[in-house]
Amino acid sequence: MLPHRACCWRRKSIYCLCAYPLDLFEEGSVTNMFTSIVGNVFGFKALRALRLEDLRIPTAYVKTFQGPPHGIQVERDKLNKYGRPLLGCTIKPKLGLSAKNYGRAVYECLRGGLDFTKDDENVNSQPFMRWRDRFLFCAEALYKAQAETGEIKGHYLNATAGTCEEMMKRAIFARELGVPIVMHD
Repeated sequence: MLPHRACCWRRKSIYCLCAYPLDLFEEGSVTNMFTSIVGNVFGFKALRALRLEDLRIPTAYVKTFQGPPHGIQVERDKLNKYGRPLLGCTIKPKLGLSAKNYGRAVYECLRGGLDFTKDDENVNSQPFMRWRDRFLFCAEALYKAQAETGEIKGHYLNATAGTCEEMMKRAIFARELGVPIVMHD
């Protein structure tokens, strides 16, 4: 590869093969990679019918991604579940329930035998279910199911928000409630 520019081959076919030097990308940044490859190319006004067919990421670049800080072993340790698959679900319907009814759904799933439940990515802080109320009812459901089953249970609270400061505020509130798992999208 050339050190400082992209190269394209087979321009006369219906496919265009492009190669980018790794120096153009920040290590470990999916956002930078896709902004550079997809965002910039698809932004060309002269291209009206463009589709990304394939993306091959060199092993050297893949190795710059650290992955999540916690893997399945940490999840098993937190839930004290070994030697079998973990059982979980996303709460449905994902939108439209009140915080109280959402918490009830979490409780019924956990009490019914699931190890964990999780918020759907679309569940944030809508007018019909504000995040703080959802967190409170889900924490109550989690602790009630744990007390009744004698097992450690989990619920992934979606702390996604419009700003990093708001996400931190939500994550800190979850920690204060003693809920061990949060997620962000």
